[in-house]
Amino acid sequence: MQRLYQFYLLFKEYIIFSLLVIISIVLLTQNDNEQVRRIRSLAVGMFGAFQNTISIFPNVFIVQRENELLRRMNVNLADEVNQLREARLENMRLRSMIALKESSHTQLVAGKIIAKNLNLLRNTVTLNVGENDGVGVGMPIITGEGLVGRVIAVSGGYSVGQMMLNIDFRASAKVQRSRVDGIIAWDGRVLLLKNVAKSLEVRSGDAIVTSQYSNAFPPNIKIGVVGTVTEMPGNLFKRVEVIPAVDFIRLEEAFVLNYLPTIEKMKLEEKSQK
Repeated sequence: MQRLYQFYLLFKEYIIFSLLVIISIVLLTQNDNEQVRRIRSLAVGMFGAFQNTISIFPNVFIVQRENELLRRMNVNLADEVNQLREARLENMRLRSMIALKESSHTQLVAGKIIAKNLNLLRNTVTLNVGENDGVGVGMPIITGEGLVGRVIAVSGGYSVGQMMLNIDFRASAKVQRSRVDGIIAWDGRVLLLKNVAKSLEVRSGDAIVTSQYSNAFPPNIKIGVVGTVTEMPGNLFKRVEVIPAVDFIRLEEAFVLNYLPTIEKMKLEEKSQK
């Protein structure tokens, strides 16, 4: 009792105030006077407005959680869409490669490009096929669009290819329409068909293919199309720029063509030039 009395003395103002408020509320609820009813209605309205205001805060947290959930779902759906799009594009590329393999009379080894350089003077690609798959140095690398380059190094499971976009690359080529011969080379900026005399007919849009005179590549593999033809003053040859048929930036798969030049033919040609 002594503790209760001390508690009462310590908080008596608050206790008395609370009792008066409770008594006032009871009297207001029991009183049916018109003025009291107005006060009661006003109090109820103010309490309802206050309650609505307070109820916003839980809703804000709920909306934040829902937004976070929706963002995660959006990310997951976007990832699934990207995967489906990638699968569709890969399917289209593989269909093109299958069509090339079925139409080819030479054995083809399918490989995936696992490394690629496109900002050097001597650009190369690395494929995940090598000697164990029958790949050898000197074999051409092609796609359904056309010529990529040739193999310059092999190991058991990998091979490195020299692309056409390489200053050391050379290939005998011809204009498919007019049968004009030339040499395909890259000058570090553009692909060129070199050694085309001014008197020979070459037009913009002409298809360029590998020549039957090539020792490194079989004939009639598409290289690209003629972009621009420029007459060079004081020069016996035209400047013929070629747009490659292969999109090297998007290149992801390729075939290694099981083709090597005829040793007998090469030896005879070397002998005749001595």
